[in-house]
Amino acid sequence: MRTNILVAGSLNLDFVAGVATLPEPGQTVTGASFEWIPGGKGANQACAAGTMARSESVHAAHASEREAVRVEMAGCVGSDDAGAMLLRSLAAAGVEAGAVERVDGVATGAALINVDASGQNTIVVIPGANGRFAPVAVESLRGRLRECAWLLLQLETPLETVTALLRAARQEGARSMLDPAPAQPLARGLLSMVDILTPNETEARLLLGRAPGRVGPEDAPELARALRAVGPRAVVIKMGDAGCFYSGPEGEMAAPAFRVTALDATAAGDTFNAGLAVALTEGRPVAEALRFANAAAAVSVTRMGAQTSAPSRAEVERLLASPGA
Repeated sequence: MRTNILVAGSLNLDFVAGVATLPEPGQTVTGASFEWIPGGKGANQACAAGTMARSESVHAAHASEREAVRVEMAGCVGSDDAGAMLLRSLAAAGVEAGAVERVDGVATGAALINVDASGQNTIVVIPGANGRFAPVAVESLRGRLRECAWLLLQLETPLETVTALLRAARQEGARSMLDPAPAQPLARGLLSMVDILTPNETEARLLLGRAPGRVGPEDAPELARALRAVGPRAVVIKMGDAGCFYSGPEGEMAAPAFRVTALDATAAGDTFNAGLAVALTEGRPVAEALRFANAAAAVSVTRMGAQTSAPSRAEVERLLASPGA
């Protein structure tokens, strides 16, 4: 049984401003707080997976029964202070970063994030060194892919590299999980190599060429089936406080969200993917893995930041065991 997770993707330094309300176009608002925090969808997923994989369970008797999951990160950062900060964050989460290249002459990727009082956000991403994560890097990752249970991907690095990684994962026997964000159209050939596609509402509709709109639990089954028809083996539609819906070889199922007070939704989707990958790598059934992922995302939105909001395994388990959960 393979027990490694390889996350290949973006590493950014997030510049986060807290505001009462998000600014409209042309509007200036006064911020209440400002922080710079390690981020990037790839690194967020890696840190969340690393934290959950290595942290102690509240069920001490079950700890020895779990397969030990090792998490690795692949991508590019600049040879600047921001890049060094991101590497330290990965190390603190127990993530191996031997496949993260430091690139001279280019800045580490960055994200400008506004977060309002309800936890909603707007994000502008500047790729920087992430744009240097080229398809030629894939050959050097094949050995890692041969040992992987899951390869986690996103769309903040060149699409050609994502495609090459999906192809290599299929050849080397690793399963793939693609978070199709930032939202963009994707070719059927790329989607056909994906084992689990995890779009949110906006991304799901865009992938099908449909107009933007809210996706509720009543819409999710049809949407998930339509997405599976264009290629991926399974689809999980992430619906925020409405939970998620799964359609795959095991059947179809909804998993409700956990009720928490949200402070910051940044990286909630990344934490969901990380939790899902960790649970599946440990051999949990899909229904149980979805519930674990929902709980991980719920804990993450109760605090500020991207990687700083990653929950421990014990926090996830306590929410899973809480009354009414």
